[in-house]
Amino acid sequence: MSAAIKKEKVSRKAAPKEPEQATAEPAVVSDDDEADDALSYDRIELLQDVGINASDIAKLKEDGFATVGQLFQVSMKRLLQVKGVSEAKAEKLIQAGRKIIGEKSGFITASSLLIKNKQKYFITTGSKQFDMLLGGGIETMSVTEVHGEFRTGKTQLCHTLCVTAQLPRSQGGGAGKVAMVDTEGSFRPQRVSEIAKTRYDLDPKEVLDNIIVARAHSHDAQMDMVTQLGVLFADPERGPFRLLIIDSITALFRTDFSGRGELSERQQRLNVHLQRLVKHAEEFNIAVLVVNQVMADPGANAMFGPVLKPVGGHVISHACHTRILMKKGRGDNRICKVIDSPCMPEAECTIQLTAGGISDVDE
Repeated sequence: MSAAIKKEKVSRKAAPKEPEQATAEPAVVSDDDEADDALSYDRIELLQDVGINASDIAKLKEDGFATVGQLFQVSMKRLLQVKGVSEAKAEKLIQAGRKIIGEKSGFITASSLLIKNKQKYFITTGSKQFDMLLGGGIETMSVTEVHGEFRTGKTQLCHTLCVTAQLPRSQGGGAGKVAMVDTEGSFRPQRVSEIAKTRYDLDPKEVLDNIIVARAHSHDAQMDMVTQLGVLFADPERGPFRLLIIDSITALFRTDFSGRGELSERQQRLNVHLQRLVKHAEEFNIAVLVVNQVMADPGANAMFGPVLKPVGGHVISHACHTRILMKKGRGDNRICKVIDSPCMPEAECTIQLTAGGISDVDE
């Protein structure tokens, strides 16, 4: 792994089943190496230890099942779609999975959940004011949506995060790699190189080597890429990954499904896609950032100019944990507003677009 990433040994051992003691401290990011050594998931290969054939495990991996927990994240109907899996075999897989993950497949105490939440990271946006607005930065185990008109800095935020996600934890980074699904051809590696060299004095090649990018041309390809990323995220030899970016989340769905007749199918497919992102975020302790487009709202009161709303409707609203609106300001300034968050109030701040990426105004 490159020097741009903090060297952290990744253990193949699963996290302890029972936390020793719950505390009432607020959720914070710890720099304790022991906290980083334990995986937050159980790899699908562990099923072989409880009687599942290696050939069946290989079929599960081919279909995107990379962890034991994913067996409990899908319906029986979805599990039966895996080649060679009958109802009897599906039930056997579920029973074998329960032997491995135990109580994690059902109810846990809120105290245990609090301890799990302390494993979250916060990846800096490059702006201290913006980080404060978000409670520390872009949060792992969470899906963050950013939307706004063109030229409001959405893609520049993505470019900045591609670098900051690789910084050491002590500098507000995630000490991990980045995966990006580009649906609009907006990713510019030269821009990432400029931010890495100009602002953080990092080797641009090493930073770029720690970013994997896929160009999607249809919503089916976009969904397949995210499914297969689960296998990659579950491989400790290829990671750790700390950030997944989709830019943009709705562009190809709007292209492939047009008209009111296909609206219901579009929303259903988009919901499946978003739920997969939520599961990746929670299971692999990564931050998921989705960039969204906006559209004119013909039903709104346009007395004070055109009213814009994010694409995706209630499906996006329910699936994303934090939602951010970006607006144009004076010159290179941009306004960022938190419009929905599970723990932060509605508020806004001003940032600046610079050669070094997102930063505070007149930094």
